[in-house]
This record gives sequence, C-alpha cells and structure tokens, in this order.
Amino acid sequence: MDLLHDLYNWVIGWAGHPNAVMALFWFAFAESSFFPIPPDVLLIAMCVADPSQALFYALICSLGSVLGGMAGFGIGRGAGRPLLKRMLSAEKLATAESLYNRYDVWAIGIAGFTPLPYKIFTITAGAFAIRFVPFVFASAVSRSARFFIVATAFYFWGAHIKLWIDEYFNLASILFVVLLVGGFLLLRFLGRHLTHH
Repeated sequence: MDLLHDLYNWVIGWAGHPNAVMALFWFAFAESSFFPIPPDVLLIAMCVADPSQALFYALICSLGSVLGGMAGFGIGRGAGRPLLKRMLSAEKLATAESLYNRYDVWAIGIAGFTPLPYKIFTITAGAFAIRFVPFVFASAVSRSARFFIVATAFYFWGAHIKLWIDEYFNLASILFVVLLVGGFLLLRFLGRHLTHH
C-alpha cells in the first residue's frame, strides 16, 4: 500500500515538470496496458496549475490512453488466454467473457469512462478477439469523454471544481453508464421495432 501511495505521489510530482505534457501522454499510455495509477491524477494536477491549458491536456491524455489501449489489445491478442488466467480468477474470466459475448465493444465503452481498471478490458478485448476498429472507436469516445469532461470543468470553473470532482466523480460515472446502457437498449429496441415494420 505504501508503494502504491509513493507511486501516486510520484505521478503527481510530474505536474510542475518541464516535460509534464510528455509525462501525461506516457502515463495515460501505460495505464491502458499495465500501469496501476490512472492518468486522471496528473491531468487534474496539471489543470489545477493551468486551467487555460486544460482542454489541451485532455487531448494529450486521450491520445495516450487510446494508443495505450491499442497496445493492451495487442498484448491480449498475442498472449491470449494464458495471460488472462494469470491476471484473473476463473470466475472473473468467465464473467468478462460473458460481458463481451453479450455487449461486445459496449463493455469497453463502459470501462473506458468509469474508474474500472481499463487495462484489464483492453487486454481481455484482444484475447477475446473483439473487433479492432469498433474497439478503438469505443475507446476513443469513452476515454475522451472522461478526460474532456474533467478538463472542461477546470477550463471554465478553475481549481474550485476539484472538490466537486473528488466527491461526485464515481456518481457521475455510474450515471454515464446508466445512460450509455439505456441508450444501447433503446437503439436495440427501435432496431427490432423497425425491422418488424
């Protein structure tokens, strides 16, 4: 636990570094495939320091995260199920596979926006041979939404928004997932309805 806390502080420490933007890109990239600390911590620290650049920081974070997700997909595709069996219990593996079989890339869309460990979903997507182009699209939409919502809040309201994000981010994530799944079910219902007419 102390190691994780030290790692967290080390990531935040990059906020004032001359190469902070490059560090943000690489942390976002790494978190999508193997790194344990989400890039949000550095993104928020950088937005607090300079709210006028918040949208640019969100763009860098999104690019790094999506490219890192593609790398995670490649890891899963190459290593396959043997890697998954080391990462996940048999029960969790079966649950993940069931989610992909039922929701396909929607599972990625949900994981990309929420605090769930994104790297697990990118690697399992590759191992389960999820379609690559929809995977990239779902990653781009969900990760960009996550980072740009946070950055836009800082851009318009400055550092005061940090208190609100700290308190309500998980609630906002749940609401987004409900809306995402609800929209998917509505589209599916309308698709079936139109097909029968």
